[in-house]
Amino acid sequence: MPFISKIERQSDYHLFPSTTPIVIDNGASYFRIGWAGETEPRVIFRNIVQRPRHKATGETVTIVGDHDPALLRYFDCTRSGPRSAFDSNVVYQFEIMEYILDFAFDRLGANGSRIDHPVLITECVCNPVQSRSKMAELLFETYGVPSVAFGVDAAFSYKYNQQLGVCGKDGLALCPGFTTTHVIPFIDGEPVYKGSCRTNIGGYHITDYLKQLLSLKYPHHMARFTWEKVEDLKMEHCYIAQDYFSEVRLFQKGDKEAEDKTRCWQLPWIPPPTEEPPSEEEIARKAAIKERQGQRLREMAEAKRSSRINELENELHGLEFLLQQLEHVEEHNIPSFLSETGYVSKQEIESAVQRVTQSLRKAKGEPKGDQAEAEEKTDPATNERRQLFLKTTSEGRQRAKQKRFDSELERERKNQQDEEKRLENPELYLEQLRAKYKDLSEKVEQRKRLKTNGNHTNGNNFSGGVGRGERLNAAQRERMRLLTTAAFDRGKGEDTFGARDEDWQLYKLMSKDNDDDDEGPDQDEAEMARLSLRLQELDPTFVPKSEIVTSQPVELPRLRPLTKEDFQILLGVERFRCPEILFRPNWIAVDQAGLDEMTGVSIRRLSPVGQEVEERLTNSIFITGGSCLFPGMSKRLVAGIRMIRPCGSPIRVVKASDPVLDAWRGAAAYATAPQFLTQTFSRTDYYEKGEDWLRRYQLRYTL
Repeated sequence: MPFISKIERQSDYHLFPSTTPIVIDNGASYFRIGWAGETEPRVIFRNIVQRPRHKATGETVTIVGDHDPALLRYFDCTRSGPRSAFDSNVVYQFEIMEYILDFAFDRLGANGSRIDHPVLITECVCNPVQSRSKMAELLFETYGVPSVAFGVDAAFSYKYNQQLGVCGKDGLALCPGFTTTHVIPFIDGEPVYKGSCRTNIGGYHITDYLKQLLSLKYPHHMARFTWEKVEDLKMEHCYIAQDYFSEVRLFQKGDKEAEDKTRCWQLPWIPPPTEEPPSEEEIARKAAIKERQGQRLREMAEAKRSSRINELENELHGLEFLLQQLEHVEEHNIPSFLSETGYVSKQEIESAVQRVTQSLRKAKGEPKGDQAEAEEKTDPATNERRQLFLKTTSEGRQRAKQKRFDSELERERKNQQDEEKRLENPELYLEQLRAKYKDLSEKVEQRKRLKTNGNHTNGNNFSGGVGRGERLNAAQRERMRLLTTAAFDRGKGEDTFGARDEDWQLYKLMSKDNDDDDEGPDQDEAEMARLSLRLQELDPTFVPKSEIVTSQPVELPRLRPLTKEDFQILLGVERFRCPEILFRPNWIAVDQAGLDEMTGVSIRRLSPVGQEVEERLTNSIFITGGSCLFPGMSKRLVAGIRMIRPCGSPIRVVKASDPVLDAWRGAAAYATAPQFLTQTFSRTDYYEKGEDWLRRYQLRYTL
């Protein structure tokens, strides 16, 4: 089976005798494997499996644990995400567990599929018999191990630290793990599992909660919040607050202390290039380039003009030569002579000579000749068009001037009448103006609504379902009828539209738009505008309807260049809010007890053991596991447990020397004891006694 990993394979597997046990700490987060008697595990990796396909060959490969992200560009990982063999802290996917054990034994240096060493493997507290039996079946039948022993990781860590003098023989082992948290009471050095308790809260939930908070706070950088990166942020910056609400109030004030406790994660950011003003040399260089381009364009234009002049001169010489030859041709031979040249008469040749001469003068930039100007002046058609244009424009200006003058007189007359009415009764006049303005505005709105939705509405002034024909006025409907009739007649036989003068008259009618509704402003709208101006003069509180609608324009978002601050992730209250779920699981909808309450639950389950034993238990509260590495954990536990214990009870919280590796070290030290083999479950016992013996099996930690 092909494995891809950056973990090197051990080469000294054959140096260990078959009696040396293999120690496995099978945690929900990390898998650790090594030899009994050593102080460090040989192989450590993430307890996950991923099976992507190669993009080129399509071959399925197995990636176990941590992998090099650079390799993923060769594999399609969209259909195969990381998978774990655990449900909470119980192994239930033994197909994935087999991949993990294959990889672990391979990296330990084992050759072949048979393992000839006893195996000590950790499990959770009160592990279900089905999970334990499946694990034994996998180890015995797949790998052929001679014997297996099962032990609790928190118990191994407690016994290891007891030998170091960190904790006593009586105490409570509090183990906040990856997905669950356990409390195990120890009396006389042995775990009492009937007093243990569990909460389904661990480091996984803290990481997931932090990922959710950061994604909501910075939605534009969600792709940056990968699980591995958020896990690193959690372990680097999170801490346990001694008093959560006091810490929150501190950040609400936003003083210097809160600013000092805020951490900043700077994302990769490249500042945009600053546009400096061009130097004098750059300006001179661009001007020179522009001048050269202009010179080249002028040269091209001059070359084109010279070519055009040469063509016109050659054409003019040819026409003049043709006229000279035509003078020597007799009258009756002229048609036959001209038939070869493409001209019909001598007058056509002279007209062509005149046209080419004018074009040549224009190309050379010379003024028109006196003869051409005289011909334009004596041309009756040109004079007639000029006179008609002057007459039309003059009359149009006069009519427009007279119309403006009349409108000004009418406006002054209306203003004078309004002023007289206002002086008679100002309040009544203002009320009449408002009423008139309201009527006109409703009339204009009704006309616009009918023009848009048609003349048919239901009883609630809402437009009904009308077609295009009902939305058109009379002139538009007439044009539509003509177009429809023409299109209908076109399909009957041969299309002869345009052959008669009547067809062109019909074409003019169809092309002409006699819609008077769109010709200039409406009289009601003009009167409404005049009333609006008048009301604004008399009533400062008056606001026209058009301004009411547009008084609050929607402001478009202003785009600004991105700065360094836009790529900064600030961790403030998130630093202590996420680990707080260890003490308040109800924040993430887990209705269970927190860490401090679990100690009280465990002690109550042991009762009656006597007050002396309870005091010995609370005097040695031992914490281990990856989630106890948060700063402030011990002090917070002391404060929380003191609130549920009687006054004066001794409370002491101690931390493991290495909360992450002490479970494996304790198991490795336990496997070196001479009596270890008496605590194992052999392959013969598995085949003879079966699952019932596994149900009663329990490891003794005091040898």
